[in-house]
Amino acid sequence: MADQKGALLGLQRTNLREQAVAALRTAITSGELRPRSALVETELSERLGISRGTLREALRQLQQEGLVVSGARGRLSVRSLDQKEVRDIFAVRGALESLAASELAAQPERDGHVAELRDTLSRMESAGTERLDDRIEADLDFHRALCRLTGNDTLVHSWTSLEGSIRMSIMYAGTDRAVGNMDVARHAVIIDAIAAGDPGGARDAVVAHLNWAADNLIATAI
Repeated sequence: MADQKGALLGLQRTNLREQAVAALRTAITSGELRPRSALVETELSERLGISRGTLREALRQLQQEGLVVSGARGRLSVRSLDQKEVRDIFAVRGALESLAASELAAQPERDGHVAELRDTLSRMESAGTERLDDRIEADLDFHRALCRLTGNDTLVHSWTSLEGSIRMSIMYAGTDRAVGNMDVARHAVIIDAIAAGDPGGARDAVVAHLNWAADNLIATAI
């Protein structure tokens, strides 16, 4: 096991459950653990260097996030999405994030929010030369901030509850298509509409952005 590389390596002896969740999440979203692959407790606990009890706690959290599913006899595996599920995820994202953008654009005092969104976009651009998981996090940071900055706790909670499914959908069609959806210029259109104080334009920009992203993922799988 010592020569294995990737996210599933031995962990530090503090906050083991949280570290296990993070390592497994990265392994799933990066494709190291592929869709439908069985999650064998003995193998994973050995690779991570944790007890099976700690591993089970981590896997339960990933089930709640929608990254792991239970099959026959309670056997766990990595979730696999079909085209309809990808469409559904992006449709719900569109409803939530377009509402967020519209609310932000309608706020008279929005300059600070616009500045923070531009900062997330700068980080996304900087992450263009980083590891895939860093690029994914930078992309998610933008969309998460879009919701968070509204101050609408129900909206934020709804988006957060979908985050595991969002992570799965990002890698649905492989690395190249995932990276294609992280285009900075297309995200900037959303910010520009918010900055202009155009709620309808901001809403339409988000819907167009996410529809394009879904089409990009689905097209390669047809």
